[in-house]
Amino acid sequence: MAVQAEVEGLALSEAVRELARERIEPRAAEIDRTAEYPWDVVDLFRSHDVYAAAFPPEYGGVSGSALTLAMVVEEVAKVCATSSLLLAVQALGGYPILLGGSEAQRREFLPRLASGELISAYALSEADAGSDPAGMRTRARREGQEYVLDGSKMWITNGSVADLIVVFAVTDPGRGSRGISAFLVDGASPGLERRQIHGKLGIRGSDTAELTFSACRVPASRLLGQEGDGFRIAMGVLDRSRPQIGAQALGIGAGALERAVAYAKERRQFGRPIAEFQGIQFMLADMAVQLEASRQLVHAACRAIDEKQEGVTRLAAMAKLMASDTAMRVTTDAVQVLGGYGYVNEFPLERMMRDAKITQIYEGTNQIQRVVIAKQLLS
Repeated sequence: MAVQAEVEGLALSEAVRELARERIEPRAAEIDRTAEYPWDVVDLFRSHDVYAAAFPPEYGGVSGSALTLAMVVEEVAKVCATSSLLLAVQALGGYPILLGGSEAQRREFLPRLASGELISAYALSEADAGSDPAGMRTRARREGQEYVLDGSKMWITNGSVADLIVVFAVTDPGRGSRGISAFLVDGASPGLERRQIHGKLGIRGSDTAELTFSACRVPASRLLGQEGDGFRIAMGVLDRSRPQIGAQALGIGAGALERAVAYAKERRQFGRPIAEFQGIQFMLADMAVQLEASRQLVHAACRAIDEKQEGVTRLAAMAKLMASDTAMRVTTDAVQVLGGYGYVNEFPLERMMRDAKITQIYEGTNQIQRVVIAKQLLS
């Protein structure tokens, strides 16, 4: 399984690399500058079946392997972090259906996610319940053959553009985290209001939104699993999605290193390329080592997911933590290598540095990752 996934991932990532360099890289600066959702990239992914990398063949996908998806996400992130997030979040919205959905729900929705016909979102976080999802206040009450949702969600990627939103809400307040349930909500549902959030530091072309539910009715058939299964589903999803954020971080860092190396070979000071100075060489060497170590950890976490190994939670947290911290260090050093040119948008390094920061925050802050790792070690 692992060897097959790696071969499959290499082949698919090579094809995506060419697509990203030819079609997405020329758009990356404009996507960042305008902060507009890149529907043209969405259409590109649809027409080339790139979304399908996240989903198993039996549900319309071409892989379903976490390792394959990580390789693809990394290649896209090397040129445009926003575009790589389109893939990671499509998977994020599909994972709850894979993990907790009925066979009928999987057949109905996963092929449409794999083709890109539907755009997905994952609504877990709230304004006062980010690192503590068990403290969420959004409620869902059963009325006949429907559930009625009231509450709000915050920082939801794809929130204002998604056709299908996985929403977590409390159905039994007396049971704590065991009273949380998950629902498949149509993005056009009456009672759902969506507000875009602007002014982000990075991933500016990504759609981020606040969702407000006011007597929003959802068919009971859209409940994932049973009432009370929501928190278990959410945590299982994060185990799968965190390595993909690690892959995104890897791509951002690897793209920054490529550009720093190219610049160091061309930039001349004191009569020779700065790449000949040991101080620059040591910076580039450290960047390369940190990225490769992070890549091995991300891939190890993905293999553990694909092979259903024990200890996935700890590995997933480690992969996300190390890769995102590495991306921040590497992009900061890459800006330093370029000096003043790294500080202006004539080169993409300043954008990459801004984009890298979010990888330390979403899918659980890196402080939360350390809590998860320590808990696993001490349990």
